Amino acid sequence: MTEICLRAQVLGRVQGVGFRAFVVDNAEFLGLEGWVRNMRDGAVEMLLAGPEERVFALLEHCKEGPPLAEVTGVEAAPEQRPADLHGFRRAV
Repeated sequence: MTEICLRAQVLGRVQGVGFRAFVVDNAEFLGLEGWVRNMRDGAVEMLLAGPEERVFALLEHCKEGPPLAEVTGVEAAPEQRPADLHGFRRAV
């Protein structure tokens, strides 16, 4: 099982609709590590680490998001995994 780490942004109407909680719940279910946070430009940013197929499964879930979200795009790029990454959390 190949482990990867990606930094991703979800664009659209993704703040104020429970998107971060949606990501945390799905990431924990999939056994991923990382964090999620709101950005000043209205996007949601995530750092996702874990088995490749599970990371990509979460990105697919994020294309839909929770019921009130209106996702217009998901962008992701490889990132070096931080040494102190444990669990999944909401970042400030």
